[in-house]
Amino acid sequence: MTPFQRAVARLTVLLVVLVALALLFKPVLIFVEMAAVELRYFWWLILMLALAGWLIWGVGRKSKP
Repeated sequence: MTPFQRAVARLTVLLVVLVALALLFKPVLIFVEMAAVELRYFWWLILMLALAGWLIWGVGRKSKP
C-alpha cells in the first residue's frame, strides 16, 4: 500500500466514523451545527480538529534531515 493510498484510507475511515457518530448521537450533530454557525465562540473546535489531524497524520513520522 502506497503512502497516498494509506492517507486516503485513513481519511475514508475518519469520515465513516464521523458520519456514524453523527447518526448515533443526534445531540453531537446539533452541537456541530451550532458550532458551525457560531464559530467565533467555538474557536477551540478548530483547534481540536487540527490536533486530531496532527495526531492522525503527523505523530510517528520521521523528520527529514
